[in-house]
Amino acid sequence: MNKQTQTLGIPHHDGSELYVSNSAPKIGDTVNLKVRIPNDYSFQEAFVRVYEDAEPRTYKLKKVKKLGHETWYQVSIVIHNIHTIYRFVFIGGGKYEWLNAYGLTDHDVHSNNDFQIVAIPANPEWIHSSVFYQIFPDRFARSGKVNLTPEWAYPVEWNALPRGRSKYTGQELYGGDLIGVQEHLDHIEDLGANGIYFTPLFPSRSNHRYDATSFDHVDPVLGGDKAFKSLIAVAKKKKIRILGDLTSNHCGVGHDWLKKAKSQPKSKERSFFYWDKKIKWGYVGWYGLESLPKLNYSSKALRQVMYEAKNSIVKKWISPGYGMAGWRIDVGNMTGVQGADDFHSDVMQGIRKAMQEVNPDTWLVAENGDFKAKDLSGLGWQGAMNYQGFMRPFWNWINRNPEITGGFQGLPFAMPKINGRQLVASIQEFNASIPWRSLTASMLLLDSHDTARFRTVVLGDTNAHIAAMTLMMTYPGVPSVFAGDEIGLEGAWGEDARRTINWEDHSQWDTDFFAVVKELIALRKSHDALIHGGLRWVAIEDDYIAYLRESKKESLLVVISRTGINVKIDIGKYGYKVNKALFGEKASGTTISIKSKTATQGVWLLKG
Repeated sequence: MNKQTQTLGIPHHDGSELYVSNSAPKIGDTVNLKVRIPNDYSFQEAFVRVYEDAEPRTYKLKKVKKLGHETWYQVSIVIHNIHTIYRFVFIGGGKYEWLNAYGLTDHDVHSNNDFQIVAIPANPEWIHSSVFYQIFPDRFARSGKVNLTPEWAYPVEWNALPRGRSKYTGQELYGGDLIGVQEHLDHIEDLGANGIYFTPLFPSRSNHRYDATSFDHVDPVLGGDKAFKSLIAVAKKKKIRILGDLTSNHCGVGHDWLKKAKSQPKSKERSFFYWDKKIKWGYVGWYGLESLPKLNYSSKALRQVMYEAKNSIVKKWISPGYGMAGWRIDVGNMTGVQGADDFHSDVMQGIRKAMQEVNPDTWLVAENGDFKAKDLSGLGWQGAMNYQGFMRPFWNWINRNPEITGGFQGLPFAMPKINGRQLVASIQEFNASIPWRSLTASMLLLDSHDTARFRTVVLGDTNAHIAAMTLMMTYPGVPSVFAGDEIGLEGAWGEDARRTINWEDHSQWDTDFFAVVKELIALRKSHDALIHGGLRWVAIEDDYIAYLRESKKESLLVVISRTGINVKIDIGKYGYKVNKALFGEKASGTTISIKSKTATQGVWLLKG
């Protein structure tokens, strides 16, 4: 079987509520699994192959509902272990095909891409109806009420462009602060975002603050703890949650821990780091950098202060006294790994456990550059910033800018140009290796503070940007808009993308685009199929893709194109006809016709 078309007109199962009766069961619970099978797909018998106590067992599927176009089959399994992995097989009449999380295959497959159920409490429900707004604190808004210039900083006029790749990179201070954020919360509220993800707020020796000199308080340059608590309180009234950013992998060269470790060799802080006399500065730095001392989690004292103790860093900021809604962990996949040491799982699960102890309703999402599958097994990070399973393949598909190269993606060559089949295959490759719940708890992004701006990626093509925003707002996961994207800011690489928003003069704002993003965010937050629905591909072509989002309450069709198209999509074979257009061209009946000279998109509510 050709995996390139494996999702079209074939049996379907995913981890959403239509197919799995309980995605967060307890050990001993019975879970019902369903598969929908087109009536023109012939087979004689179907089984589920499930591992129980690491031993494979098979159970036969039974027919439960036959419709004009498809038949539903079901099987019940008992949850024996924290991780349950399973896949389906269809046999008879010469057919022998496996259905796993990657798709349908006509040869034997290993278990790495099996469907997964994790027997631990569910991820926070609120993340599924959330849209986050990412703020780089130095560049969002300046109140003028904080007048501190640290010795490391080069002050810059607010509306000047970053100088980018120079000795000033990381040192240019625009003076954005949390008071300024609070003064412009109405902008975020008007857009419709109900969460803010802040890059680090701790004191440091840089504008990005990933080199913390303390984890105990908010940087006075941002207004300090007082400004932070005021912002939290006002944001709460507006029902906007705040997500913090923590560098569990390293601290900054100016941190008190390092100072004490150097001056007092017998102190507990000495055990916090890796010491090496062969290195000029005497300790191991992340990526070999003197400015970012690597943390050594063989130290029990470090584990205590970072996440285990009652007043630990992880626990403090999500406690009722501070009120963060969770953590984004910087370079999460590198945390706890150095040479022969691998404390990664211990640290990851320790942070998760600490957060559960303080507030089980918090969200733990990590930067995980390569979407390392074992990190997202359900026991560690609840989700990842979905660069590799979403942003990167999408950029490769829609990118119009030959100057945008591998860069952030770790590649020393220009981005490849791929077709729709390769796009979906790449997405499926990542999705198949993790539980559904980890996919839906991962952050969706078109860009971030570490990448080029998407508007620059598509060379200013607003139509392509709208199509991309439609994809992000309708795909499984938690959408995140980098502050300024909604008004069309540009930027060719990370530092260049960290531009300020001109609040005094809106003449350069793309206000029409703002209105579109606002409409899409409202769509994302108000439709159950986008909050709880599965993902079923119905068209995968070179220049456009189409997929269904289906929940118990409703079904939607989404179409995204990267170029002009003239196509018709038959939804009648899936048992649907159009109810109404939610975003895009109007349609009726069982066929949706799309004719456009540019990149385009559409979202339709269906009825069956």
